Amino acid sequence: MRAAALLAMVGFLMPGVAPAFAQGAKPRPATAKPATAKPVAPALFTTPLSLDEMRGKQAVLTTAAGEIVIDLLPEHAPNHVGLFIKTAREGGLTGTTFHRVVRQGIVQGGDPLTKDPATRAKAGAGGLNLVAREGLTEKHTRGAVSAVIVPGRPDSGGTQFFICIVDQPSLDGQHTIFGRVSEGLRVAQRISEGAADDKGVPVEPVAVTAVVIRDKPAEVPPPFSTETVEALAKVTAVLETSLGDITIGFTPDKAPEHVRNFLRLAALGVYDGTTWHRVVKGFVVQTGMMSTRKAPLTDAQERHIRQMKAEFNDQPHEVGIVSMARQAEVDSASTSFFIVTARAQSLDQKYTVFGKVLSGLDVVKAIEAVPVNGEAPVDEVTLRRVRVVTP
Repeated sequence: MRAAALLAMVGFLMPGVAPAFAQGAKPRPATAKPATAKPVAPALFTTPLSLDEMRGKQAVLTTAAGEIVIDLLPEHAPNHVGLFIKTAREGGLTGTTFHRVVRQGIVQGGDPLTKDPATRAKAGAGGLNLVAREGLTEKHTRGAVSAVIVPGRPDSGGTQFFICIVDQPSLDGQHTIFGRVSEGLRVAQRISEGAADDKGVPVEPVAVTAVVIRDKPAEVPPPFSTETVEALAKVTAVLETSLGDITIGFTPDKAPEHVRNFLRLAALGVYDGTTWHRVVKGFVVQTGMMSTRKAPLTDAQERHIRQMKAEFNDQPHEVGIVSMARQAEVDSASTSFFIVTARAQSLDQKYTVFGKVLSGLDVVKAIEAVPVNGEAPVDEVTLRRVRVVTP
C-alpha cells in the first residue's frame, strides 16, 4: 500500500466503515471519510496553562490490563498537552475505552462516546475538532502518543489519541505527538493483541478506569551504578537452579561494567525463569538468554538490557569461571553468560571473564551431566532466580 493511502487511513472509525489493509502493510489508526456536510467549526482550544505549569508532568492511565505512564511534551505541543491535562483532570478520559486496536501496531482511545453503552457504536467520532495541529518534528517511534485527526483536516485534533506499539514513520509530519510512553508500553501492546473484528473494534474493549496527572518522579540511579569497585568485590550472587544453588563472586577490578550489568539485571529479576539452554560437555554450561524466559520482561527490565562493550582481561577460562557469551561482534554481550567446566584456553582474551564459582561446582557438573540433544538439554534445567547478596 502506498504511503499516501496509509496516511489517508489515519483518523477516526465511523460506524459501518471498514478500513482496508493491504497484505503485509504496517497497521495504522482507523479512518473514515469526512462527512459531506461541514459543521460550523468551534473555536479551537488554547491552553491557559503556562509551559512551566506543564513541564515535567506525566499522565498515569490505569486500565484493567495495567498502568500506562505517559511523559507529556508541552514544549512540543502545548495546546495538545493542555487539552489532555484539562480533560484528564475533569474526568473526561476516565471510563473511556481503547476503541480501536491493530495487533502490535497501535491502540486508539480517548473518545468520550465510548463512556456510554448507548453511544459506543459511534466510537471514533467523538472528541475531535478541538485543537489545531502543532510542531510536527517529533517522530512516530515506538511509544509515541499522537493525536487522532479527521482525514484532510489537519486542525481537527482533540481528546482522541493513539499509541504507537511499533515505529510508524509514514505518520511523521501528519499528526501531533504530545507524549511518549515511559512505562507500560507492554501493557499497550497486550491491549493491541486482544481479539478484534475486521474493523479493529475490540471484542472486549479495555477501559481507562483512572487518569492521574502528576509530576515526573526524580530519576533514581539504576542498581549497582554508584558502588565502588571495592564494594562490588564483596557482593555475591546465588544462582538458584532446579538442580541446586551455585554461588558466584565477581572481579570488578577486571571487568567493572560487566559486573555492574550482571548485578543490575539480577537485582531487577531479569534472569529469573530462564533456562540453561546450552550444555557442551567438557566445555561450558550456558544460561541467561531472554528467549528462554518464562514470563515477558517488564518495561523497567527491558530498559536495562543493552549490549556491552567488551572488557577482555587476563583471567584464564578455567573450571568455574563465569564469562559473558556474545555474538560474532566483539561488543555484543548482553544477558547470556556461561560457566566453564574445563580449561578452555581458546576463549581467553576473546570473552569477558567477570566472576568465578565460589560454591556449587557440583551443581555445575550436574547441569553438565544432563542428557542433551546436540547442545540443548533434553530435560529443562531452570534458573529459577538469581539472588544478590550484599555484605
